[in-house]
Amino acid sequence: MELLKAFGLGTLAQASLLLAGLIVCWVKVPTRIVGILAGFGAGAMISAVAFDLLPEAEVHIAMWQTVLWMLIGVGVFLLGDYVVDKRFGSEGVVGSVVDGVPESLIFGIQIGIGATISPTFLAAVFVSNIPQAIAPSADLAGRGWGPARLGRLWVMVVLGCGVAAGLGYLLTTATSDAYGERAAALAAGGLLAMLTNSLIPFAYERGKQLAGVATVVGFCLTLLGT
Repeated sequence: MELLKAFGLGTLAQASLLLAGLIVCWVKVPTRIVGILAGFGAGAMISAVAFDLLPEAEVHIAMWQTVLWMLIGVGVFLLGDYVVDKRFGSEGVVGSVVDGVPESLIFGIQIGIGATISPTFLAAVFVSNIPQAIAPSADLAGRGWGPARLGRLWVMVVLGCGVAAGLGYLLTTATSDAYGERAAALAAGGLLAMLTNSLIPFAYERGKQLAGVATVVGFCLTLLGT
């Protein structure tokens, strides 16, 4: 039952990829708006990591262990990003998959360790996915992809992220309780690396100075919700 819960939560959090990926078939979203949404999502995720995710790790393991596992998470993300970049390129739908994996793992890990799922982090992931789906979908729609084809593509991506959440749950429950907190720190490090390398540059490229404003707004609103 808990495994299905992890899969369902991972799928729900990434469902905005499907919704945003389809909206481009009927609505042309201005580039500036895409950048603002990306900045808002990045700020919300930074706040959620700092005030929801890391405290869960710090309660059970020493600070130096939290730092160590965050650095390991950075290494894992960079290695995975490098491999995918070499094989598929860093842009488009594949990039959305890579960015969504750390987020999905966190949901599975939280369920595995019995932690309370933060609504603010769930909302942050949901919002941050919107611009990451709009950009590649607009490109594909320009090449002649219709709603049915785009829908099938994003459904597979969303289901893949749900599987990643399930794997995060299995990884945590198959090991000691203490490993769950280490895994949470590892995922947090990978998520921060993703934000710095991917989402924040994406936001500034499209939203310019307003991306910074949106980032602070997203951070503050999420902080108020913690």
